[in-house]
Amino acid sequence: MYNPLLDTFIAAADCGSFTKAAEKLYISPTAVMKQMNTLEAHLNLKLIERTPAGIRLTPAGEVIYRDAKFLIDYSRKSIADANAAAHSYDTTFCVGTSLLNPAKPFMDLWYRVNKSFPDYKLHLVPFEDNHEGILSEIGQLGKKFDFLIGVCDSKAWLSLCRFLPLGRYRKMVAVPGGHRLASRKRIDVKDLYGETLMMVARGDSGVNDFIRNDLERNHPQIHIEDTPQFYDMSVFNRCAETGNVLLTIECWQDVHPGLVSVPVNWDYSIPYGLLYSLNAPEDVLRFVNVVKEAGIEKQRE
Repeated sequence: MYNPLLDTFIAAADCGSFTKAAEKLYISPTAVMKQMNTLEAHLNLKLIERTPAGIRLTPAGEVIYRDAKFLIDYSRKSIADANAAAHSYDTTFCVGTSLLNPAKPFMDLWYRVNKSFPDYKLHLVPFEDNHEGILSEIGQLGKKFDFLIGVCDSKAWLSLCRFLPLGRYRKMVAVPGGHRLASRKRIDVKDLYGETLMMVARGDSGVNDFIRNDLERNHPQIHIEDTPQFYDMSVFNRCAETGNVLLTIECWQDVHPGLVSVPVNWDYSIPYGLLYSLNAPEDVLRFVNVVKEAGIEKQRE
């Protein structure tokens, strides 16, 4: 920012004397003179003339004096604005959002509890749904963003973050628009006999593993095809292109325009909620506690 020697220069010009300026600045007259010599050498300009009565400004000094106060005021304002910007970052919650994990449920939550955070704003941070990078995105909680909100029954996810359940989404199936089941309002499990059902590979999701075990034991007429353990758009595209059936959830009904989601007569559902860092800062933890309290209040109503 501005050269702090300008403060000494302005004091000397206002006082008309190095001695009086030294008294005002609580330094020695020698220090004032040395600082003025340094400033003149730095600018390569003669700013002050010494006279028997004290000092006076040269024409160059008059120009610097005129503009120095503006520079100092502007610099201070700039620093104040920068501090305000830094503070506003401290009072901003960054929320991750993607096609399969949209921020809308967080926004709905925010409108219920934001009165407890009057100075806070939200900043949405987009990320890609791909099974190569999703775990690295979860690992960015507390760095790239403060919160994600979405479906979470993943052992891999839960090893990298904390999870506050907010509710459950029903398990459904998705089929291409021309599929024989696309026009049905609701189906039974037996309607899937002879079909290939795409679902995540075994081992990461307790809910999906339970569904798979039930289907394999009680409905072997359904062929199961493994997908990656984290869906991305390629999984939905494969369903649309092959004519297979895809195990999905109610919040993904509009993810792919070529697919139709159909409810199934079963009781399967999966939790969704708030994901945040294992080492979350105090304000994030406070937000989580406010959400918990709001949920308790709702149950009491």
